[in-house]
Amino acid sequence: MKKKLIKKLVRIKKKKSGRDNQGHISVRHRGGEHKRYLRLIDWKRNKREIPGKVVSIEYDPNRTADIALIQYPDGEKRYILAPKDLAVGEEILASEKAEIKPGNALPLAQIPVGVPIHNLELVPGKGGQIVRGAGTYALIQSKDERRATVKLPSGEIRLFPLQCWATIGQVSNPEHGAQKLRKAGDKRHRGIRPTVRGVAQHPGSHPHGGGEGRSGIGMSSPKSPWGKKTLGKRTRKKKKYSDKWIIKRRK
Repeated sequence: MKKKLIKKLVRIKKKKSGRDNQGHISVRHRGGEHKRYLRLIDWKRNKREIPGKVVSIEYDPNRTADIALIQYPDGEKRYILAPKDLAVGEEILASEKAEIKPGNALPLAQIPVGVPIHNLELVPGKGGQIVRGAGTYALIQSKDERRATVKLPSGEIRLFPLQCWATIGQVSNPEHGAQKLRKAGDKRHRGIRPTVRGVAQHPGSHPHGGGEGRSGIGMSSPKSPWGKKTLGKRTRKKKKYSDKWIIKRRK
């Protein structure tokens, strides 16, 4: 059964179709997606010490995970990312003294080592920025007086201030990665337009183009349409501000 949208919690998602602020195409192969409403998610979990009841678990077209509608005793409703195993009717709480169970939010200082977490803050008070995709979770590996060492879903091991908040549990919909798109229309509904392979193009329009019959890339390294190295070329800055927090890079 289709849920009725709550006006206070949704906005119309404006279509950009890969255009920049001048209307020029800055990202190719975008456009024509289905009309959508943005659900406003409570990333900060700043309604502290007040238990909320899970009213429903809903589909959100803008993300891979499901979302949960929470109702608080004062009548306010908010959406949060739905953790796996969170059920309708359960109570959740954002508090430093909250129980360690899926859906509850606590600072890293109060979360035991080895407990799966998601919706993790990078900066205390800014709201969850990472570990938000379907089926993902991070693990606290150790803690000292000021920081926690956390292993992220990518395999990266990183330091976080103990004041950063996170939500207990694994993000819902872990089967998302096994989903198969059945037809071209499935891509078009998502706003992705067709892409022509470089080797199938004219040599004037792509570095991989030209040649007689079917031909390979035919050069020492793959290139983008503008001649830049791609497919494995590292693009991260050599001296990035966050390097000091990263203990081990992702594979």
